[in-house]
Amino acid sequence: MKVSSKDTKLICVGSIGKPRGLKGEFFLNSFCDPQENICKYSNFLIENNIQLKISSIRKSNSKFISKISSVDDLDDIKQYTNLKIFIKKSELPELNEREFYWHELIGMKVIDINNNDYLGDIKEISNYGSNDILEVIHSSSSIDSTDRKIPFVNDVFVKNIDSENKQIYVDWPKDF
Repeated sequence: MKVSSKDTKLICVGSIGKPRGLKGEFFLNSFCDPQENICKYSNFLIENNIQLKISSIRKSNSKFISKISSVDDLDDIKQYTNLKIFIKKSELPELNEREFYWHELIGMKVIDINNNDYLGDIKEISNYGSNDILEVIHSSSSIDSTDRKIPFVNDVFVKNIDSENKQIYVDWPKDF
């Protein structure tokens, strides 16, 4: 069985960075927020290679250093550089009400709260520094053919998230 980013039961939490030292250690790139949360998980799956197991993660200054149990030298770890590291979505901690994981929002329909116009579907969520941004792509049934980038600011632009019906209600001008 291969581990793939197309597996809907997995979520990518990091990647294998460049090698560190001669004993098979590597810099681990954490995609968690905050980055230290990667240390809370233990059942990692490595892209394309389910039998590899991460044996340790430690923080050194602002970086994470990690080791795969069966990899003991520099040449061996080089072949795994840039592979993604996954966990099962079921291992993610429960969130409070009105909190969502990004992967839960992808694909939701975006509705203008002012007149119930369907603006499109969330394709991706990005962060350019100040806020998360909902990247909304139009579809054949949306109000127009405009793709939008809407700041994810609760109670300002994002008015309500209906996770049961997979809809996000926003207050966003159509001409923006």
